[in-house]
Amino acid sequence: MKIITTKIKDLFIIEPQVFGDNRGWFFESYSKIKLAKQGLECDFVQDNHSFSAQKGTLRGLHFQLNPKAQAKLVRCTRGAILDVAVDLRKGSPTYKQWLSIELTAENKKQFFIPRGFAHGFLTLTDDVGVQYKADEYYAPEYDRSIAYNDRELHVEWDIENPILSVKDKNAPLLCDSDVNFVY
Repeated sequence: MKIITTKIKDLFIIEPQVFGDNRGWFFESYSKIKLAKQGLECDFVQDNHSFSAQKGTLRGLHFQLNPKAQAKLVRCTRGAILDVAVDLRKGSPTYKQWLSIELTAENKKQFFIPRGFAHGFLTLTDDVGVQYKADEYYAPEYDRSIAYNDRELHVEWDIENPILSVKDKNAPLLCDSDVNFVY
């Protein structure tokens, strides 16, 4: 398992070691011990799985407020996505900066997103499956979102008319949200 640092502190890309032969392939998608050796210590308590039928579906930018904030380990198990994390930790040297990575069923990469970040993804193909681990249970009263096209964040989605949920269509701008993350 290779853990790659990024330009944003605490945000990591994880590349598994894939073993393949004429029958197919195998890889370890999660190892608490291996991640802890690299300083990524999380007690994941919930696995989530989403399916998006159409290319151009955008989910996000989502997060849970403190004290129910979530760290996530995200992977695409079918199709391809552009996965995005935005640093919402006030006082962070990378506050309001974002990073995107293409996650695909083929490349098997994963994105580790710590607490204090908003997360979203755009489907690049039809029939997309995304799975992620979370280190805190879903808590609807702490669930929040920010507009995917907030000009203050400048996330480059490269899509003009994404397919959005009602929640994401009505998401507030960062300046109107009650984000409570501090670095």
